[in-house]
Amino acid sequence: MILIKNIEVYAPEYKGKKDIFISGGKIALVEENINFDNKKIKIIDGSNKKLTPGFIDQHVHITGGGGEGSFKTRAPEITLSKLTTGGITTVVGLLGTDGTTRSVENLVSKAKALKEEGITVFAHTGSYEYPTVTITGSIKRDIAFIDEIIGVKLALSDHRAPNVSNLELQRVASDARVAGMLSGKAGIVVLHMGDGKKGLKPVREILEETEIPMKTIRPTHVNRREELLVEAFDYAKAGGKIDLTCGMKDHLTPGKCIKMALEENVPTENITISSDGYGSWSKYDEAGNLIKMGVSSVSSLHKEFKNMINELGFSIEDALTYITSNVAKGLEVYPRKGYIGEGSDADLLLLDENLDIDTVIANGKVMIENKEVLVYGSYEHI
Repeated sequence: MILIKNIEVYAPEYKGKKDIFISGGKIALVEENINFDNKKIKIIDGSNKKLTPGFIDQHVHITGGGGEGSFKTRAPEITLSKLTTGGITTVVGLLGTDGTTRSVENLVSKAKALKEEGITVFAHTGSYEYPTVTITGSIKRDIAFIDEIIGVKLALSDHRAPNVSNLELQRVASDARVAGMLSGKAGIVVLHMGDGKKGLKPVREILEETEIPMKTIRPTHVNRREELLVEAFDYAKAGGKIDLTCGMKDHLTPGKCIKMALEENVPTENITISSDGYGSWSKYDEAGNLIKMGVSSVSSLHKEFKNMINELGFSIEDALTYITSNVAKGLEVYPRKGYIGEGSDADLLLLDENLDIDTVIANGKVMIENKEVLVYGSYEHI
């Protein structure tokens, strides 16, 4: 049990100074003043600090990405402390280009491992490719029967994509939608968007031809180029959900794109931000040859949050929504996640006066305190 005293609460909306009592991994009380005289309760002084929901990063290659420059370029699996030091208490793992040397089985195993280590983890079946790589042989069965799996990954408009037909894309979306309904999960298609000329045109076409809800198909990396971003804004205006990726070109950072979205009257509740952490970024010449690559960091989510406030003039409340409540609503886990309220999971961040991460609590357990990591993954010290 934990009692946080005298802290400014951003739920993400500002709630003023409160006391927060945590018990059984949940937020039990949010009140003006809570007092318990019991040595079993850990007291945290929240003076001069801010309390926010833990960040939700819905796009992380938890088993490592890369491999496009041969086997030596495979990124390693992520570790627990890499996530928690980035303020991430809930993560969604997925595969990328490589569904050949990496597997959904390995992905789910890693998700289970991180859950055992203390954070909340979901996953998507599939990868860039089609037919979709799965565990059970079926998108529907993976989503319906495997606890961690809430959706499916596919790539579109990319030279590494499987060049699916509209009918094939429609079938993937239909399977995800129905499986989500059957299992009480989000049942979504996370659509990696590349630089291809088709952009979101195939998505618009199948949505016009079918009854598949727009919320089923979630294009990500939509800020990789201006033309795609314009398409994505139209998609969000029509009710679709779009995801911006950290680490893009300076004029296309998530914060700057959201500024543009506000000017264009795009409903910002339909916008989220993710890190693409531990996924590889790559540059190719005009002939298609790989000339440079690297690996993205999950810390970019916290850096973007601070930049939005310090450099772009966002309020703390507004900046938080794109990495907490908006994401939780899109994943259909709100208000259990992405919110500070009685009954919500105790996934919390204490930020100092510079908005740096001071303390991280995941599912009611203190993972980081006073900027010191208390809980490491099983093999982090080897």
